[in-house]
This record gives sequence, C-alpha cells and structure tokens, in this order.
Amino acid sequence: MLLCRIVGVCGSVARWGSRRGVLHPGLSYNLSRCQSVGSSGGTAQPSAVQGKGKYRNSVLLPRTDFPMKLTGQKLLDRELEIQQLCGFSELYSWQRERKAKKEYCLHDGPPYANGDPHVGHALNKILKDIRNRFEVLRGRQVHYIPGWDCHGLPIEIKALGDLGTSGLTPLQIRQKAREFAEGAISRQRAAFQRWGVMADWGKCYCTFDGEYEASQLRVFQEMHSKGLIYQDYKPVFWSPSSGTALAEAELEYNPQHVSRAVYATFPVKTPPPKLATAAEEWGSMAVLVWTTQPWTLPANQAVCYMPNAQYSLVKRGDNAQLLLVATERIANLAAMLGTQLDAVGSFTGSELEGGVCQHPTIPDKEVPLLPANHVTMGKGTGLVHTAPAHGMEDYSVASHFKLPVECMVDEEGKFTELAGPELQSLSVMDEGTDTVISMLKAAGALVREEDCVHSYPYDWRTKKPVIIRPSKQWFINTASLKDKAKDVLQKVQMMPESARGSLLAMLDRRTYWCISRQRSWGVPIPVFYHKETGEPLINKHTVSHVAKLFAEKGSDCWWELPLETLLPPQVLKKSKAGAVSEYERGEDVLDIWFDSGVSWAAVLQDWEPDSSSESTDSPLSWFSLPSALTAESEPRADVYVEGKDQLGGWFQSSLLTSVAVRNKAPYKALVVHGFAVSEKGEKMSKSLGNVVDPDTVINGGEDHSVSPPYGADVLRWWVAESNIFSEVQIGPNALTSAQENINKLRNTLRFLLGNLQGFDPRTQAVDPKDMYYIDQYLLHLLRQYSIKVTDAYSQFDTGRVIRLLQRFITRDLSSFYFSIIKDRLYCDPEDSIGRRSCQTVLEEILDGVTRSIAPVLPHLAEEVYLHAPGHDEGETLFRSGWIKSSSVWQKPGLEEAVEGACAIRDSFLSSIPGRNSAEYDLIIAIEPGLFFELMESLQEEPTSSTSQLTELMMSSRTTLVSDMPRDLPSDALTSRGSFLINLEGGVIREESSYSVAAMPSSLSRCHRCRRYTSKSPDCLCPRCQNVVAGN
Repeated sequence: MLLCRIVGVCGSVARWGSRRGVLHPGLSYNLSRCQSVGSSGGTAQPSAVQGKGKYRNSVLLPRTDFPMKLTGQKLLDRELEIQQLCGFSELYSWQRERKAKKEYCLHDGPPYANGDPHVGHALNKILKDIRNRFEVLRGRQVHYIPGWDCHGLPIEIKALGDLGTSGLTPLQIRQKAREFAEGAISRQRAAFQRWGVMADWGKCYCTFDGEYEASQLRVFQEMHSKGLIYQDYKPVFWSPSSGTALAEAELEYNPQHVSRAVYATFPVKTPPPKLATAAEEWGSMAVLVWTTQPWTLPANQAVCYMPNAQYSLVKRGDNAQLLLVATERIANLAAMLGTQLDAVGSFTGSELEGGVCQHPTIPDKEVPLLPANHVTMGKGTGLVHTAPAHGMEDYSVASHFKLPVECMVDEEGKFTELAGPELQSLSVMDEGTDTVISMLKAAGALVREEDCVHSYPYDWRTKKPVIIRPSKQWFINTASLKDKAKDVLQKVQMMPESARGSLLAMLDRRTYWCISRQRSWGVPIPVFYHKETGEPLINKHTVSHVAKLFAEKGSDCWWELPLETLLPPQVLKKSKAGAVSEYERGEDVLDIWFDSGVSWAAVLQDWEPDSSSESTDSPLSWFSLPSALTAESEPRADVYVEGKDQLGGWFQSSLLTSVAVRNKAPYKALVVHGFAVSEKGEKMSKSLGNVVDPDTVINGGEDHSVSPPYGADVLRWWVAESNIFSEVQIGPNALTSAQENINKLRNTLRFLLGNLQGFDPRTQAVDPKDMYYIDQYLLHLLRQYSIKVTDAYSQFDTGRVIRLLQRFITRDLSSFYFSIIKDRLYCDPEDSIGRRSCQTVLEEILDGVTRSIAPVLPHLAEEVYLHAPGHDEGETLFRSGWIKSSSVWQKPGLEEAVEGACAIRDSFLSSIPGRNSAEYDLIIAIEPGLFFELMESLQEEPTSSTSQLTELMMSSRTTLVSDMPRDLPSDALTSRGSFLINLEGGVIREESSYSVAAMPSSLSRCHRCRRYTSKSPDCLCPRCQNVVAGN
C-alpha cells in the first residue's frame, strides 16, 4: 500500500505539523472535516438500533453503570466517596516518598487567618492545586506546604471584639488572638480539603509557630548586622484608629475621600536678595500656598519652590493684594478666585533663594523659601507648604537643610501641648482642622476654603483615614536594596509579563520600610533598651539567644520569662553590656509583611531532613526538601502564585528580605492572577448582595432551586476556564455554564466507557500498525492534543486546556470520529480486528482525555478511572502517570490520507445538504498520482461497501476510479475540488484534482445495521448475515 511506501520515502520523519487539504479556490467547500450528515444519520445510530426488532440483541450497544449525570446530594456524596476511595488525603505523602528525577516547588503564600474561606481563596488554592496535580501526574516530586499568616491587628481586633485592649495584658491579648487565628485556620483548612487541594494537611506552617518565629529572627539579625535594619525618628504612616505605624502595603486608598483644602498666605518678611531692589517697589507681598491638610500648617518649617520654574508676582483685581505664585498656575488661580490676576513681575524659581516668610498663625516664627524637586505644577500654586513631621518629601527637605522635625500630634491623632492651648487635645482630622482654618481666617491669611475629593490612604484593617507623623521606629533601608532587587528580577519569569513593570514601579516608590508595630499580637522585635539612655541593645548574641528561646517555647516567652532569662550573663558579657538591671525589653512587634516575607527562610531554607532521628519536638521537624533543593545551599521555589495585590505585598517583602540575606530572589517565577469579582465586574460586597460563598457553591444554599449544590469540580472548572490574568467573574451564569460543560464531558466519557464494556486493553489491544487508518489518525490527533495540553498546563494557561479539551471532544470526536465508527463498533463481530482496532483507540482516548482533565477535575477523573478497563482494582489515576501518547502515532502520510478522504467527503456532503449520506452510492474520480494512491490505501478493490474509504464517506458504496464515467445517471449529483499533499516540509508536494458523483443507492436498507448495503429489502447485508450466523 502507498502509506508503506510514503513511510519509506519519509524515512526518519518522526512528526508532521498540521497539514490540511487545500481545495480549488473556485469550489464552495466546507473546510471542516467534521461536517455532520443528514438528520437521519449515515450509520447505525443508537436511536435506530434500539428500536424493536429481532436483531436488537445482536447489536453491541454501549453498556456502563457510569451515571450520565450527578446532581444534588448524590453528587456531594459521590465526591466525598471518591476522596475517600482514591486516597486524596494520602496522595501528597505518597508522591513525596516515591523516587523522582525532578522536583517542583510551589511555595504557598500564607492566606490571612482572620475569617472564613471565600472565593478569592478558592481561585488561588485551586489554581495552585491544578499545577501541583499536573506535576504529580508528570512524575515530578511536588513540594507544597500550605501556610497561614497568623499575626497582626485584624486578628487582634476581631479576637477582642468590643472589649478592646483595655485592662488586658499582652499575654491575654495574644491568647485570645491565637485562639481566633486557630479557629480561622481550622475552617479554612477544612474548605481547602473539600475543594480537593492536595497537601499533607497535618503538616502546615503557621507564622506563630516557634520554629518559624526563630527563623524570622535569624533573618532580622542578618539584615541588622549588614546595617539594613536601623532605628530612626522619621515620619511614617500612622493609624490613629489602630494606634500603630503602618507600612505602604497596609494601606488602602479611598478615591472618594473629601478633604477641606485651603489657600493660605505666608507674608514675605525678607525678600530674596536677588529681588530686593524690585521688592522695594512692590511693597508688601505674600506667598500663596495650597494644602489639603490644613492641620499640618502649625508644624510648617518652610515653603518650597521649583528652581527651574517661572514664578510671578500678581496683583488681585478685587483688592490689590500682591501674591507670589507659579506663572503657569495664574490662569487656574484667577478662575478659582473669580478675579483678575495681573502680573507685576516675573522671575525664575532660583531667584527666590534666601527669601524668608512669616508663619501665618505663629507670630514669632519665620520660615525660609527653599528649593525642592518634589514641587509640581499640576495643582495648587507651585509653592508647597512644608511640614517635615507630616510628609515624606517634607522630611527629605528638612534632612537636607537641617530643619527641625517638630511633632505636635500624639498617637491618638490629637494635637499636643506643643501646638498651643487653642489646639491641644483636638483631633487633627476633625475639630483640629476646623480650628486651624479659623485661626487662618482670624490672621487674615485665609484666601479660600474648598472641599477636595481625592485619593487618600486608609488603614486597611479599620477602614479609617491615616495620618503621617514622626515616630521612633525600626526601618529597613530599601533604597540600598532596590538596585539589586531589580537586577535579580530580570532573571525571574513573570506571568503575565506586564506585572513586572508594576512590581518595579512599587519598588521605586519605596525608599524605606517601617517594620515596627505598636501592638501585642506579633513577633517581638528582639531589642532591649537601656533604662537611662534609651540606647538599644541588639546584636548577634542577643538575637541568637532569643531565637533559640522562641524555637523552644514560642514568642510568648518574651513576656512570660524574666528578663534574666532573656538576657543572661553570658550574653551580656559577649555583648560587653552592663548589668541586666540596667535594661528593659522592647514592646514593639514586627510588621506582618516581614512575618510572611521571610517564609522562604522558614519553609524552604531551614527544612533540612534529620536522618539521625525519626521524630523531634520541633514544630517544623517534619518538613523536608526535595533532594535537588537540599543540594542547593540557598534553595528557591520554582514559583510563587498569588493575586495582584501581592505585587506590593508578599512578592515584594519576600524579594527584599531574600536579596538582603542571600543576594537572590526566593522564586524563579511569579504568577500574578486577578481578583474574583461578580458577574457584573463589581467588587464583592455584602451591601451589594453579590458575595459568592464557595461553601454555598459546593453544598447549595437554603433554597436549592435558587442555589443548587454544584460540588467541588464545578468550582474547579470555573477557576480553570477563567482568564486568571484579569479579573475573574463568578456568579450563577458562570457556575451553571461550568456544570453544563462538565455534564457534556461526562456524556462523552460515558460513551467511551459504554463502548469499552468487556474490553481489556492488556490482552485485546490492536497494534497501531494493524489498525484502520481512521483509528491510527485519531491516535495521531490524540498525540497532538496531549502535546498542546501539556504545554498549556506548563504555562499556567488552564483556560487553553479547557478550550483544547472542548475542541478535541466536539470537533475531533463527537462530530467526526464517533459518527464514523458507530457502525463498525455496534455491528461488526465482537472480536473482529476492525472493532478491536476501534476499541483500542477509544481506550487510548478515554485514558488521554481523563488524564488531561484530571488536574482540573480530580473527582470526575478518579470516578472515570474506577470504571475504566485495563488496570488493577485499587489503582488510582493520580498514582499512574500522565497521558501515555507515543511518537509513533504520528505516522508520515497518515494525515494526508485521512484528511484527503475527508476533503472528498465534505465535497460530497455539501452536494446533498440535509440528506442521509448512507442512501448514496459514490463514484470518486482522482487523476493518477500520489493522491489517487493514498485513496487506494483506503480501498484496495475498485468498488466496496465495507472499505475504510466507504466508512469515511459514510455512504452505501464507493467506487474509486481515475476517470469519471461519461454515462452517469441523470439523477447523479456531482462536485469537484482539489487537494494539496505536502510532505516533509514541501519536499513532497503535489496538488491533485478530484470529482465526486453521488447517486441514490441501488441497494436496500439492512434491518440490522440500517445501512443501504443489502441486496434485497427482506434480507440482511452480507456482513450482518455473517454476524447473526456466528451468534
């Protein structure tokens, strides 16, 4: 046959790309090989052969007890049964113990232990689990330890409720917070297990574990010894509602915040020297400033200008007042003030140097005019009021020009006595602002007051505004780490790539990181202070000793143990410090972003298995790294997978701490997914009533007619088919669609299982070289499918996995292969080579499709595997490997033969729209050449009703000739086309024309197979006669 000759010609060709038939441009032609036949069908359909008749029992219809659909409580019970039967809870430990050549480490970013599981958790955990299960199937040893972020104010606030911290000791606060966090962890863990997330759930990490806290202190000490952690008095974001300093990552910005902005004047007391002569003619003048925070004006130390900008002295048209403003702001200011502003003189900003102004509300206070780079012209007057105690840029100006940093605001956000009797004890954001504005008005310095809607930072825990105030805190010098961090990021793969720019921009904005918090529920900063001088005592000796205590007893010992135990004589001696009685322990705790940001050190770096002991009291003693990671002195995770909010959070804190200690990123790749939102694209909110509870999705709501139980696999399908790199919508429509898609998949799998009843691939499989060409072709398509699916999983593109699956099932199977093989499958002898060939391919398809969707739908996959033939009882899919496709399935010339026949078939079907193809005899004429010989491979005899070519045509009988007969019947329907054969990248290339004549069949319909292949109406076709006689 020609295919054998083509194999010889192509020699070492192992695989061909997609080569579709090319038709003559003038022919109207359906390019899909999957064009369906007429409504009555072209082969024996189930509906046809299930009718009453004496041959019914001789037809091999599908038989399986695999249910077509599972709903309601039966679905929920079945999923839980599958988890139990198939060892979901033991899978992680099993794969950790098996031998593997490669490891895959996905480091789990710890979710916050402050509430019930939500759809954001589902999106994140299921996405991770899909990848981990894929890697297990591929034979890799997966390293995945779930964790929880357990410290911080949100937990403290929820744990204490209305009680607050009043009257409670730190240990009492910590006990209540720990109990609350443990409860949240328990609920979240149960939900993650129900979703089918693979892990050893008895061995998780928590940031309140003593061993974890000890690792955290070791990182702290390493950074402190390098001078990267220091104590300083500088402005920080401060939350009066929480009573603590905050880092940038702990802020939420409210774009609708309303501030009372003011335009105020600072009278010029000493004109700039370069403008002294002109100033004598101008007379009295004032600098005009604009601020959205009037409460900061009492702390003003300077007015800043842009050195290279143009400034003008303008005269108001309504009262002749002289005001100094930026030239490009004159038009806007005139419109705002509702008066003409006439320029009296203009000059550059640098000429303002040396000028001195009078403070508007403090008579004896003078403030200089100073140059600054942070001055902008987008809003205001081009001259910036500068209060070093209440602004980061202001503080930089003060540091450069040695200005005082006076703080007049306490920890509750109220003015202190330094602000004067009029302001003392007033809340700066409320009545304090009112009073400052009144003072400006009384001094004649208030030009205008207005409401300003703008973005303003809020405490992410209490949802209340924060302020900037100076405080003595502990900081990380991120400015010295940024360049190295940017450098190592270039070697990190980012998905999507656009996330890289966001992460770099956030790094640029972060000049320092405040890591101290004035709370009780956290890891204590291991510092002691001299009672008289206030000098901190902290070094490798003190920190190492405290870390050892934390590892043994947990960080509660910071408050439980006497100072003599925390600071013993030998540590004092090594530290060259005085007596223990001269010191007191610090009260601040570490920022929770530092807590979670050092998880690489606690979870990756410190997990060295101890072969000398099977057990230990250490909370993290059961952790172990894959051999490839333990061999690496400074291991890294293959990937971190979290939401886009972590670009300024965990991704960044992990990067900075790892770069500080190890000079490298803790991850090789970052996957940044979007947030779960409603179907309308809105943020989920109880007030909007659009919150989707994953527990309700799985188990249903109170009214199952409104909120039916979908089970865990529907939730997992929703994650998989979504575009995770944008906002991910969820709601009734998305869930119903997911359920319908899974049911369609079930039906396909049920068809496959039903037709494999009694088939054992271990003893009855047909070798690919002996198969029908259409069967070999499906193996070829299965091979292509498996390669594409594997690539999609590797790229975290689960949406592409779903699309590939649906296309393969719809286009290649249901609309093409299944419609062609049903006659052979149902009506051929049970043990015939043709039927066994078909069953061999169906088993490979069942196995390949089931494995390909197993990472997404583990419950369904294992359920199918329980019914599938060819493996021992008790064996599970996830312990048996990935898709077992073979490169030999991609046979040179096979694709051209089958797709050439499909091109002819489509021409034929397009000539009989809406009619039954089985009612027609065909004459196919192809000019001599390679294409003709390919078709001869499918039909050796000139005319046949049982050839592979006839099966592909789905006709009654097919005749293959090189020239179309001249004496065609008058009712013959003809069509023409051409097909391009392209082998070996164009080395073998030939375009051939063909023509098709379709005529109503002269044969009768067989009562058994329903094909028009019988010689008379009252007898069976030869094939069916032999089968019935054999039975």
